[in-house]
Amino acid sequence: GAVQALEMARVLGILKQFLPELEDGYGIEQNGDHIYDVWEHNIRAFAHSMDREWPLHVKLGALFHDIGKPATRQWSEEKKDWTFYGHDVVGARITAKIMARLHFGADLSDMVVKFVRYHLFFSDIEKITLSAVRRIVKNMGGDSVWDLMKIRACDRIGMGRPKEIPYRLRKYEAMIEEAMRDPISVGMLKINGEDLMGELHMKPGPKIGSMLHALLEEVLEDPKKNTREYLVSHATSLANLSDTELKALGDAGKSKKDNEESKEIEQIRKKHWVK
Repeated sequence: GAVQALEMARVLGILKQFLPELEDGYGIEQNGDHIYDVWEHNIRAFAHSMDREWPLHVKLGALFHDIGKPATRQWSEEKKDWTFYGHDVVGARITAKIMARLHFGADLSDMVVKFVRYHLFFSDIEKITLSAVRRIVKNMGGDSVWDLMKIRACDRIGMGRPKEIPYRLRKYEAMIEEAMRDPISVGMLKINGEDLMGELHMKPGPKIGSMLHALLEEVLEDPKKNTREYLVSHATSLANLSDTELKALGDAGKSKKDNEESKEIEQIRKKHWVK
């Protein structure tokens, strides 16, 4: 297969003609977390992507994810171990050169470069916040963050770890899904504050917010009510309420929204078997 072909190309001296950066990892010992040198680790990660029959961009991402390690390896007297600071950034630059040299298309190249650039994200042992996950979703674009998780799985197997997706990665998957879901908010309504002010000749102020949250509660109870016609007519009756009554209805709407959000998030976590 492809893995054997790369190994044979290295032994025969062909690999250095078209992928010298990959061969540079041969014999480059890693730090305490790794039992393999950089070459073997990259090859094993690539092999796992082949075994799983993942798409080409994932396979190339797995093969090149640590390609920046040989260029960034430094000995740390403090740690008494090798460090590879910035190998993600340097690796992304190297990957861009490789993809151009091998005449891969721009879209494929951009995607593989992104994988190499951000492959460390889900290996952070520190707790990852939801806002950080939102940022990586935005940086990767679209559903590509799920492919980044596949590369993380290849990275783990390439280290000789027995489990492709341990609890921590399942937790990250749940966080990705949470970050990508559409939030429950007044933005879901088929009417906005400006519409209310125009239709009901109201001035800007807290009453508009209370009214929108009261309408949101109605729509959460019965999504069929989310039509401009219904919302305008219901808002007309809400406009006759006192400020206190309207605020109470708005607060009830906010509370309903929070409960619905909690339920959705609980379902996502259950699905991924995490807390």
